[in-house]
Amino acid sequence: MSWFAGLLIGLQEIREHKFRSFLTMLGVILGVASLLAMFGLTAGIASSWRTTMQQMGGLERIGVIDAEVSLELADLAALSPGRTLADAEALRASSRFISHVSPEMQTGATLSATDGATITGRITGAWPDNLVVSQHEVQSGRFITPLDVERGSRVVVLGSTAARDLWPSEPEADRVGRTITINGRPFTVAGILVHYQREEDRQRNLRRGSTSPGSQRGGSVSLAGGRGMGGARRDPFQWKNNSIIVPLTTFYHEFRSGTEDAAPLAMAKIDQLNFRVRDLSHFREALDEASSVLRQAHRGIDDYGFDTREDWFDRMETSLRATQLSGGLIAGVSLLVGGIGIANIMLASIAQRVRELGVRLAVGARRRDIFLQILAESTVIGVLGGFLGLGAGVLLLKLLGAIAPMDNPPVVELSAILISVGFATVVGVLSGLYPAWRASNLDPISALRYE
Repeated sequence: MSWFAGLLIGLQEIREHKFRSFLTMLGVILGVASLLAMFGLTAGIASSWRTTMQQMGGLERIGVIDAEVSLELADLAALSPGRTLADAEALRASSRFISHVSPEMQTGATLSATDGATITGRITGAWPDNLVVSQHEVQSGRFITPLDVERGSRVVVLGSTAARDLWPSEPEADRVGRTITINGRPFTVAGILVHYQREEDRQRNLRRGSTSPGSQRGGSVSLAGGRGMGGARRDPFQWKNNSIIVPLTTFYHEFRSGTEDAAPLAMAKIDQLNFRVRDLSHFREALDEASSVLRQAHRGIDDYGFDTREDWFDRMETSLRATQLSGGLIAGVSLLVGGIGIANIMLASIAQRVRELGVRLAVGARRRDIFLQILAESTVIGVLGGFLGLGAGVLLLKLLGAIAPMDNPPVVELSAILISVGFATVVGVLSGLYPAWRASNLDPISALRYE
């Protein structure tokens, strides 16, 4: 008997005993449904946090931070100029593995719109590379340009929350080109950034029927009054939505050059220094190269370090894997129960068909043919149960979404479907091995005498 013929006989047996076959499949259906639902929920969470991480700059974004000087160089620490604009210039000029460099100077400031409100916030002086390094996206107008930096232009780019708080009732398109004062100095609004929010916040706002930045206050804190949702989780995009960005040269000349600790622009202290790795496949080479450039700029003093997001990424991946493993074990128990059910029903079926199997053996059927027939039946039950389980899993996800709307919508991936059906098939095959062996080892004479 061929495997195909065995499958046809298996389908015929299932058709002739529909209710019994459905009860046999039920455990597999529930197991596959729970497995697919688990994969969908964890994939939704993973998609949400990876999107958030990418909008925050991704793994490619690396920060240069201050660090303790090693003991052998402690006496020479004063030789280092510290983190200065010269570091950014050196990284931009000397690195092969770094695509963009963003030095930043920051200070508190008061912003006032003559036809709007007055708010307080933190102003940032930056290079145009800040757009790529911080993964900003301009909604209206433009970002700062190299020409703005060269001329020291008084232009400013505002985050969505900052712009909204300055002009609470103005349409977004009308805010570009307006004049505001920053610490009493006039600036022209060159652009407005898009409104950033977590996926769960976006889904929540969609359910409420509102997607405009003005109604997306969940987690975003106003620059003016610190408004927000009491007790809510901190919004990781708050700093982007509250951005107030001016050209770095403008910042230096307008807000820092007159201070007591002011230095020539080339050696001016900067508050942050971030850069973007050109290719993650050369991540380590980029760090080594940046370290070499900075060591030379700091006169051999190792008073710097790197803030990467590898640890955060690894922790999130570990957490997701643990969730998938625990959910998979629970679903695996359901599949195991389903497999035991298939084995029990197949054994009961063999007991009812002893005389039939005995006749087939007596008229020349090989034991291998009997083995293939029973194994094919159990495999068909497992596969059909797997496909029915896929449908049940999708319905389960929709039911969960209707009863308890989820912040992270589930994502059903092809890999999850293949794994779920694959497990169901394996359960069907394994569950049929022992019954098939029992059936193929029946004694024809004893089977014909069986009552």
